Amino acid sequence: MAATRQMWAALVFKIFSMICSSGAASYTRNVSVELNPGSLAPPPGGDLLHVRAVGDHDTLHFLFCSQGTPALLLVHTNVTFSNVSVDWPRFLSRNGSGSLRVEPASSILSRTGLIFSRLLEYNDVNNTARVPLDLFPPYQLRNVTWSAMELSGAAARLCGAVAQGSICLHLTVFEREGRDEIWPRLLHTANTSQVAVQLDGLSPRSERSRFFLELQAVGGVSPLNAVEVHRSIDDEFTPSVFKVSEWTSGDEGSSADERGFVLWKQVAYRRSPPALEDASPCRHSNPQRQSDRALTEAGGLALAFFTAEDSVFGLNISFGVAGEPFYNATKFLSWTATVGVGLPPADTFSPLVVAIMAVGLGAPLVMLLMGGVYMCLRKRSAVTGYEPIN
Repeated sequence: MAATRQMWAALVFKIFSMICSSGAASYTRNVSVELNPGSLAPPPGGDLLHVRAVGDHDTLHFLFCSQGTPALLLVHTNVTFSNVSVDWPRFLSRNGSGSLRVEPASSILSRTGLIFSRLLEYNDVNNTARVPLDLFPPYQLRNVTWSAMELSGAAARLCGAVAQGSICLHLTVFEREGRDEIWPRLLHTANTSQVAVQLDGLSPRSERSRFFLELQAVGGVSPLNAVEVHRSIDDEFTPSVFKVSEWTSGDEGSSADERGFVLWKQVAYRRSPPALEDASPCRHSNPQRQSDRALTEAGGLALAFFTAEDSVFGLNISFGVAGEPFYNATKFLSWTATVGVGLPPADTFSPLVVAIMAVGLGAPLVMLLMGGVYMCLRKRSAVTGYEPIN
């Protein structure tokens, strides 16, 4: 009986593996990387990275910049020949929009900007993880001196000195569908990038300091103005984490091509590399419309591309909940998000989980059915073997 059950489990696993692999998206993009496009020399004040991801009929432009407030811009066009044009004298002046363009402008389907505006700190005296009104003075990331970008293929690392430590932003652009190998192991597609934020070695201003990160999103036709939280019973890839937050447009009337998104799992990690015992829950506030001066204050990439007509929404990602260790315990935090266009990638049950469920539910049914058939055959055999009584 044990051998039969093992054979059934192996067969189910093979079938579901074939189904899942055959249905997996095989769409890929041709990715190329360009640092400071059109500039003959490294510009003062920070780098501008352009990653161009060309598909069969469209192009994604990822722009990552440390001029002014660090920001990531994602532009989706419906042609394969679109490109980026930078007016460097105007771009470096940081005093107006239009110095960075994606051409032809008529090919643009969607445009989304994610701005890393401020890092905030508070003293959690009562260990409640409730943000008080009296915060420490914020770290304005537009005032940070950022190092030159470190490139590795279609990935970039940007670090700046903050409070005797550092804040680093890691960007990765993907050619095809897959999953990150380190926790939280976010799913990605050829339409997404991934950004990781790391706080390393900062000197907290109290013994019970907690941090939260202020993010701002700039959008065109469909601005990111709502966050939906999705739950799952499967935590196979990110143990103990069952919630995914999606910052998307609340406009259901727009098409998928016109929409962008930011997605993250509600977890941060207190050490590197991340481990289960170092996982720390994180929370987010509701998106709020920002003032008309938000773009001007951000400067840099956001101001160079967007205009005052574009909407800006902001939210906070707070790290740690009541009872969790304070930042001083490890002096490290990492948080990861996926930024892309179209519909956010959704986790499904893996073949392994499906096979286990199928074995757990299907094997007893098969055994019951086989037992019933066996009993019927045995009974029939017993009846046909009687001798007539004289």
